Amino acid sequence: MDTALAFDNALQGFLLDAQVLLTQAQECLQHLELIDNDLDACRCLENALDSLARQATRLGLREVAHYTTALQQLLAPACHGACLQRAALPAIGACLTLLAWQLELVDAHTGRLALDASEQTNLLELTIFENGS
Repeated sequence: MDTALAFDNALQGFLLDAQVLLTQAQECLQHLELIDNDLDACRCLENALDSLARQATRLGLREVAHYTTALQQLLAPACHGACLQRAALPAIGACLTLLAWQLELVDAHTGRLALDASEQTNLLELTIFENGS
């Protein structure tokens, strides 16, 4: 019983932190929409996603961790090379929206997410396509 309570508490803490990190990522994206390839905004976006992915991994939230890690890894080369294409920004925004939905739909007791992974895959592929990778 204590283990379940500890997980519930950890999950609730994660969900609060995740909302802050997601908001930060969205603000970084908005900054990138104003200033192309701003290095600080790219780093901020990448760091927010990396932190979110690591926390999700620690809690065993496989779906959220996998999706967030994949998105962060897709963006990393473009951010480091200052070649994040403006055309990719709407797809990144859609990815962040899906991530927000994932966080809303995570089962508060099990941490599981009952979601068809094809939508995630399609958005990630669109991000790759739009970024010219």
